[in-house]
Amino acid sequence: MSLEVHSFCKVNLLLNILGKRPDGFHALETVMQPVNLRDLLTFDRATAGIQLECSDPSLPVNSKNLVFAAAEKFLQTAGLKEGLHIRLEKHIPISAGLGGGSGNAAATLLACNELFGHPLSSGALASLASALGSDVPFFLQHNPALATGRGEIIQSLAPFPALAGVWLVLVHPGFGVSTAWAYQSLADHPQALHGQPGRAQGLISLLQTSDAATAGKSFYNSLEAPVLRKYPLLALFQEFFRENGAEAEMMSGSGSTTFALARSRPAAETLVEKLHLKFGPHFWTAIVPL
Repeated sequence: MSLEVHSFCKVNLLLNILGKRPDGFHALETVMQPVNLRDLLTFDRATAGIQLECSDPSLPVNSKNLVFAAAEKFLQTAGLKEGLHIRLEKHIPISAGLGGGSGNAAATLLACNELFGHPLSSGALASLASALGSDVPFFLQHNPALATGRGEIIQSLAPFPALAGVWLVLVHPGFGVSTAWAYQSLADHPQALHGQPGRAQGLISLLQTSDAATAGKSFYNSLEAPVLRKYPLLALFQEFFRENGAEAEMMSGSGSTTFALARSRPAAETLVEKLHLKFGPHFWTAIVPL
């Protein structure tokens, strides 16, 4: 029996770093919005071992891939001696700040639990997700969320009224940004490293009571401080979106994807057309309803 599942991605509407913790992680508060741009995973039970195939040859197919690591942890925790054959078809850009790999990992945990008859509780899956990466627990659910701690403590939220009918424009420049480098570089930006607590709740309130343009003024990403300095093209993308009528714009996560909000699909399509005219047609772009 084969099981096919899709894994989605996200954008951070706010990523507020609150300082470095004694364990080496960074304390943060972030507002995460699911994005219906998806990878496809296919799972088959096998007699033993894990075999992973991937459509993107640049990605590893061993335990360095979060899909493989998630499957391995699941089988060990569930005490299963069987194996898996997994096929990963990538559509979400990698090292893009969109959480594609984290979404793959969460989808793998959920799919394995279904494929093997639900041997693990939701709490056990959440614990595995947290061990795999700070963003992974978010993808065990499908709503917007407030994430705190190092990002693994998830408070699921109702869809934001301010984003009803809004379209998302994504542009990826063709290169990735190392998340580890971005966080390490915060040491050179003390104001970004020690953000003001409470920004997340303020933004959530606006997203629940106002419109996209108003809420967008409170979008914030601490990691823009080091990343935009090293990669000025990303700042140029934001400037372009501001000058061409976007409701809001920001870098997602540690980059390198820039996103903008548009009030309608035609407005989003116009933004992409103008973007390609200004910067060339070779940048990856996507238009997704929120």
